[in-house]
This record gives sequence, structure tokens and C-alpha cells, in this order.
Amino acid sequence: MAAGLAAVCAWFGVSAHARLSPGGIVPTTTEAARADRALQRGFSATPPQLVLVARVTGARTVADPGAAAEAERLAQRLSADRSVSQVISYWRTGAPSLRAADGRSALVLVRLRGGEQETTRTAERLLPRLAGHHGPLDVAVTGEAASRAEALRTAREDQVRAELLALPLTALLLVVVFGSVVAALLPVAVGVLAVLGTTAVLRLLTSFTEVAVSAANVSSALGFALAVDYSLFLLARYREEKAATGTEEALRTTLRTAGRAVAFSAGTVILSLAALLVFPHTILRSVAYGGMAVTAFAAVGSLVVLPALLVVLGDRIDRFGIRPRRHRARRLAGHRAEALGRWGRTARAAMRRPGLVTVTLTAALLLLAAPFTRVQISLFDDRVAPASSTVAEAGALLREGYQLNAVIAPTTIVLPRFDLRRQAAALDAYARRVALQAGVDKVETATGTYTADGHKRPPDATASAFASSRGVWLSVATSGEPYSSANRDLARTLRELPAPAPVLVGGPGAVLNDVRQALFTRLPLCLFLAGAALFALTLALTRRPVMALTALLLNALSLAASFGALVFVFQEGHLAGLLGGFPVTGTTDALTPVLVFGIAFGLSMDYEILLLARICEEYRHTAPDGAAAIVRGLDRTARLFTWAALTLAVVMAALAASELILLKIIGVGLALAVVLDATVVRGLLAPAVLTLAGRATWWSPWPRRKSPAPPPAASPALAPAGLTGAEHPRSDR
Repeated sequence: MAAGLAAVCAWFGVSAHARLSPGGIVPTTTEAARADRALQRGFSATPPQLVLVARVTGARTVADPGAAAEAERLAQRLSADRSVSQVISYWRTGAPSLRAADGRSALVLVRLRGGEQETTRTAERLLPRLAGHHGPLDVAVTGEAASRAEALRTAREDQVRAELLALPLTALLLVVVFGSVVAALLPVAVGVLAVLGTTAVLRLLTSFTEVAVSAANVSSALGFALAVDYSLFLLARYREEKAATGTEEALRTTLRTAGRAVAFSAGTVILSLAALLVFPHTILRSVAYGGMAVTAFAAVGSLVVLPALLVVLGDRIDRFGIRPRRHRARRLAGHRAEALGRWGRTARAAMRRPGLVTVTLTAALLLLAAPFTRVQISLFDDRVAPASSTVAEAGALLREGYQLNAVIAPTTIVLPRFDLRRQAAALDAYARRVALQAGVDKVETATGTYTADGHKRPPDATASAFASSRGVWLSVATSGEPYSSANRDLARTLRELPAPAPVLVGGPGAVLNDVRQALFTRLPLCLFLAGAALFALTLALTRRPVMALTALLLNALSLAASFGALVFVFQEGHLAGLLGGFPVTGTTDALTPVLVFGIAFGLSMDYEILLLARICEEYRHTAPDGAAAIVRGLDRTARLFTWAALTLAVVMAALAASELILLKIIGVGLALAVVLDATVVRGLLAPAVLTLAGRATWWSPWPRRKSPAPPPAASPALAPAGLTGAEHPRSDR
């Protein structure tokens, strides 16, 4: 049945990537989005979706007859395309703003028909034809549609590259962990099933809503990581139990213990991602859809398909081993023996001086988190495109020789249903007021061009495009980067400025303001829902409130440290060389920390759930010696944490190899958060904090559950020196 389901999902999901979008960052209900729609529907002179930067090769200038003739042929080919609504070329208009200061390059502005998805598909089709050499012209292409098309292409290539890197490396690591090729392939099979199932779900969702391409990249990496995590814990527990009992009994015990923990763990990841659904941003909702689906598939594959495979394989699970059978038997026997492993001894050492360990490690994590206080929230622009892309090349040329915010990214003011014939004087007075605002260089509209010094030029031949039966609009040119705080402040000022009619303010500054407002308004709800849901799940698993609260606080601490590291690396540019290099803009994208939080919060709690489940299980056998339960539980699971974190880091490193900065940040952020959580936090800080909590750790307001008869009492060697059972009396009432 699983094989048939995988085949159906592969067949249905094969067309998913062709239906994914670049991912909208602007909620459709915001004023900036409504202004953009009003421009697209009502006017012909909207900001261009494609901007061609045509450089003249050799020592010639844009006045060269050969360059002019080639530019005209290029404009004619574009005008003949049915998806193109308007082409404005410097060589046709002679507008000084379309020519570089050195006279070596000029612009061709292209407006496309349709909405965001249609213009993106058109840009995908036109980019290969436009970018490159055209006679004496060397053309680079940018613009919103070009940036989206380039992001889609790069994301598809990155996903293939990431899967080709992650699959063999993950399988190799698992061979080392399990010592058998057959056993190592089982988590890979579960991961493939999870990814194929999620691809089919995303394909289905595209029939009802917009789905961002980032969801496919993130869910693919997350699917392999979770499949390995869950399968690793189940297989390790199965082998541990099988060494003492038969196959059937070993499977029952595995699913009753580790399987229950995996089910709760999957629930924490799903609920953490579900908290992202409170945001109206398409990219956040898409990643939530994909992440929730892949987590559910990974859990079902691990809890249903994996046990079936274990029954089918039987003893053949150890075939093609890389260690002798006797060595594997000794490892299993040693694992069930009373002697502590390395992680158990580490936990015992941390529990001898819990106060010192807690204070030292908390201070270290807070130090890592400190750079997050310097975060500068903005949005990604063309500067984060791959350096080799035509979009990055054109963007660099525009910044060097043109007024960027006047040519392709002006602030726009739309006055719907404004009657120009009756209220021309009112529009003139309003345009003058706009031109006098701080940060404004000039204003263009149907009544003329206005400059910041109070001068006005009469309307030219293009002025009629600023008015239609649907109203009028103004183009406001500013200085600096499009998504700057100055442009954001200007957008807020313009919305409050008295106007002769209701206005809609759009453009980069308005987009940044609206995205931030929609994000920060709903962020407290997201944090509350994620925290409350995960606390409730952890409480349901452990039945101990203090233990559940401790887990939540430690998780928040490790995430804060990861966020600080992301600001230190990606915003400020430290260690860029170690990560293959990336553009440093001095800002952090507004949506990235929320994305990393939604995924990493659940993944970190994933380890916490598995650890606490084993500690509580050991406590039922060692009570009232809570210290021994902590040491034994950590000793039984920490080795798996280490391998699981290493495997996830490999998968996320493949994602971090992406040329898209968003995917690179997510990959690095998740790898760092999980590795830090699985080693420092769970291996040292958690046992120290639980020891400090003392009796409160084991307090439960519910009656004790009946449990099977306990095994023989634990060896005294398991208790940390200086801690006895009497110091941790059981308190189940």
C-alpha cells in the first residue's frame, strides 16, 4: 500500500513545480497591494515589470547608429509579443532619466499584461531571449517580474541539487550509525515517501490557493530530516528491545514507548508550523502547508510503514553490515548494561554543579543572542539574487548610473475615481505638497512634473498616461534603497497628508510598512499559540507541569541564540566566506526570522519530547531516584540526538548551499538551532536545570498511571555523585 501511495503521489505531484509561485510577501488586503491592483487595472503608465539595461560594447556610446538600430529591433520584437502591453525605450523617447551619466548604457522599460503569476510566466519565457549579447548591445534584465522568474528558476535547481547532495550523504551517515546498509535505507525510504506525499499535497493546494516555491524546498529538506529522526529513534529502540525479546514483542514495546514519543513529537512540529497560518503572507502560509504535510507523512511512514518493513525484513535488517555481528551484539548488550556511556557521564558531571552549569551556559547562550538586538528589519530586493544572474548584474548597473527609485521603484499614489477635468487645480496643489515632503526628489502626474525646490514643468507627451476614467496617479521619485526606513516613513507621511480625494499609497516603502505591520500585529498571537500548544502537548506526554515549562523555556533560549547568530552572520556579513559568499545588505528580511522560528521551534521541541519521554519512562522504573532517571534517560537518547542532529545538519547544509539567500538563511538557521539544542541544551543545560528544580520536576497534579512491573533496580553508578534518591523523593500526588 505504501509503495502504491508513493507511485500515485509521484504521478500526481510531477506537475507541482510548474504551478508554484515565487511567493507573495505582500498580503492582498493591504493598502500597498490594493494600490498596485488599481494601477494595473486602470492605467497604462505603471512601473515596469521588466527593465532592460543595454550597455554598448567597445568605446561607443548610446548615440552610436548601430546601437540605436539594434535597440529598435529589440523594442519591435518585444512590442510584437502578445504578453507585452508597452515598451518605452531611451532610443525612442530620448528621456535623460533613461540614459546613464557616462552615456555607455540606456534603459528599455517593458510593461506586461496580467497579474503577478502571468507576468512571472512571461518573464520566465522572455528572460533567455533578452539577456545576453544583441549585436553591439550587452543586455541585462531586472524588474519585479524578472526577479520572481529568476527566484523560481534558482529554487528549482537548488531543490534538485539539495536532494542529490542530501540523499547519499544521509544514507552514508545512517550506515555508520546502524552498521548495516539495509537498516540505513529504511529511514531514506520513509523520507522519500514523505517528500513524494507532500509534493502531491502542494500540487492539490495549488488548485485552491497560491503556494510559494519555497514550500517545496523547505518541506523536502524537512521531510528527510524528520524521517531520519523518527526512524532513528524507532530503529534504535527496536534493536535494543530485540536483543532481549522476539521481533513481535520488540515492536510492541517500541511503538508503545518510542512510537508514542514520535507521535507527540510530530504533533509539536505540526502545531509549531500551524502557528504560521495566523499570518496573511503567502510565503509563510505555504511553508506551513508544506511543513505540516511532510511532518504528518514522516510520522505515518515511521509509525506504520517502518514497522511493516521490519516484520518483512526480520533478521535481514542486519545484512550488508560494516561491522562484525559480534561487535554489533556487544554494542547492543553494552547499551542495555548498567555502565554509563559518554553522554550519561557528561550529564552526571553537569548535575554535580547544576547552578554553575546553568549560569555559565545561560550566559553563553544570551551572549550568542545579543546580536539580535541590532536587527534591522527590511525586505529582500534584487541585491540578494545570485551574483551570476542577469538580475543581479542589471541591479548593480542601475544603482551605479540611474536614479533607481524614479525608474523602476517609485512610490505611487493612486486617487481612484478622481475627476481630473473638474479638479485639476486640486491635483496641482496636492502634487506640490507631496513634492515638498522630506525625501522626495520629484513628482510626476497628469498636471506636470514637480521638484522638491518648488519648480514645476508643464505636462509632456507622457502625462496623459497618469489619468484615465478610473482616476489619476502620481509617481514619487526618492533617493536611497527602495526598501529603506526613509521610504517607509515617507509612505506613512503620504497616507496622512491631506488629499483632494481618498488615496492609495503603494511602492517599496508602502510595501515594507504594510508587511511589517501585518507581521508584527499577528506575531504575539503566533508566539502564544505555538507556546501554548507545545506546552500542552509536552504536559500531556510527561504529566509534569514544571518539566513541560522547563522544556519550553530552554527551547526559547536556544532559539534566541540562533537568531543572534543569524544576524551576526547574514546581516553583518561575518563568516560569509565559510558559507560560500552571499550579498550583505546590512538588513534582515522581515519574514525570515518568523519562518525560522516556525520550523526550528518545532524541531527543537522534537528532541525535547523524545528526551523527556525516555526520562519519564526511566523514572517509572527508578523512582524515587529522579537523578538516576535523568542520567539514564539522557544516556539512552543523547547518542541518538547527536547522530540525528548531525544528519539534519547535513540535510540543511544542502539547503544552505542554495544560491537563494532566503533558503541559505533557513538552512543555516535550522542546522545551528538543532545542533545547539541537541548538544549543549539537552546534553548539559537540561539535566542541570532539572536537578535545580529538585522535587518540583517530578510533581504531577494527576494520579499516577499504572505501569508494567519495573525491571531490576538501577545500579547506584547511575546516580550522580552527591545526589541520592532521598534527595529526589517521588511526588506523584
